[in-house]
Amino acid sequence: MKHFLPVFCLLFLAFALPAQAAERFLDIKEVTSDKGLSAWLVEDHTLPVIAVKFAFTGAGSINDPEDKQGLAQLLSNTLDEGAGDYDSQAFQKALTDHSISLRFGAGRDDFTGSLKTLTRHKDLAFDLLTQALTAPRFDPDAVERMRQSNLTRIRSSLSDPDWITARIMNDIAFAEHPYAMNSGGTLTTLLAITPDDLRAFAKDQLTRERLKIAVTGDITADELKAVLDHVFGALPAVKRETVDLSAEVQNAGVIALYKKDIPQTIIQISQPGIGHDDPDYFPAKIMDFILGGSGFGSRLTEEIREKRGLTYGIHTGFYELDYLKAYTAQTSTKNETAGEMLTLIKAEWQKMKDQPVSAEELAAAQSYLVGSMPLSLSSTDRIAGMMLSLQTDHLPIDYLDHYAERVEGVTIEDIARVSKRLLTPDALTIVMVGQPEGITPTKTIETLPNVE
Repeated sequence: MKHFLPVFCLLFLAFALPAQAAERFLDIKEVTSDKGLSAWLVEDHTLPVIAVKFAFTGAGSINDPEDKQGLAQLLSNTLDEGAGDYDSQAFQKALTDHSISLRFGAGRDDFTGSLKTLTRHKDLAFDLLTQALTAPRFDPDAVERMRQSNLTRIRSSLSDPDWITARIMNDIAFAEHPYAMNSGGTLTTLLAITPDDLRAFAKDQLTRERLKIAVTGDITADELKAVLDHVFGALPAVKRETVDLSAEVQNAGVIALYKKDIPQTIIQISQPGIGHDDPDYFPAKIMDFILGGSGFGSRLTEEIREKRGLTYGIHTGFYELDYLKAYTAQTSTKNETAGEMLTLIKAEWQKMKDQPVSAEELAAAQSYLVGSMPLSLSSTDRIAGMMLSLQTDHLPIDYLDHYAERVEGVTIEDIARVSKRLLTPDALTIVMVGQPEGITPTKTIETLPNVE
């Protein structure tokens, strides 16, 4: 915690000062290099640390061929397993010996990366990142090691009821859409992926036009310009055509059951949601906080856990993808009380839709959501992550400067309107794993989809 104290203090003071003395929530600058690469930067020279986060938008697992599910995932696992003159062992040793953190990840929409380094090792860190992106080796032994690691992960997940529930929900809620595929790969498709597939995917998907970059820490704007051209300047400059794959949550009203001999029933619920670009986003955010997003103190937790003791926890939230927005809930309960649990959830859904929230509920939600924002930015990593999220969500650079006024501007009437618009208690897509009592499933799942 002490490591990030200077950044935290600056944020806290910025948030606590009167508006006229703190016009910017974060002093975010947009930096553009000579080659036209841009990044958002927050300079902080109080610590000798630099954090870089970047995303190739639209380059995630949504591009995986059906017979090679897990391709983006395996690419993210192997980009740092040797590059240029470094084999896997030498590459990882260079990172470890110089306390450099380099990670890649593949989401459904985006392919992401992060680098964190001490200032004194920045030249080596940026060079290793450059080589990983432009000269990955994909040596057969390294690819095979990562492949086996993923296969082990899948086999282990087959005994995890939460993972099984999520896998089935993806298949049902995203039916007939690329999102329904298994982004982590299957036991068959992972075996079909070759080093050449990884090279082709990287060349085709990791392009300059897709890049969003966020940088925080001990680096100036002029230094960053040179870094951007050095690290990302040699990537292919390919502008891809956008294909509209917009969809809604599927199978409304379906209760899908996968029987498993466990004492608890795992429950996941989905229905259509909204994203940041919707004018009702902030009323919806507060509605969610009151219904179930806040955990302890939410209506669902109060009614189902505190009053009746039916669960250890229940949580709701918006799930925002490029082509599909969902509103979800997750919980578990004893098999004997699954029916009662589902009835109570639907009743709270309906109550939120029919009855206005109280002034006390609204004030508490607004106070928490405004007050917690500085705490969510208490490190260089988190600041860079927030800046990257703003860019991938297509939000403006001054978004945080107006966050508090947008939260505080929401009224009881706004929430009532949004609740009526969004909530569909009679048309939820529900997945259960366990042996629930008091439930009549409309669909029984015998074989897990996109696993074998």
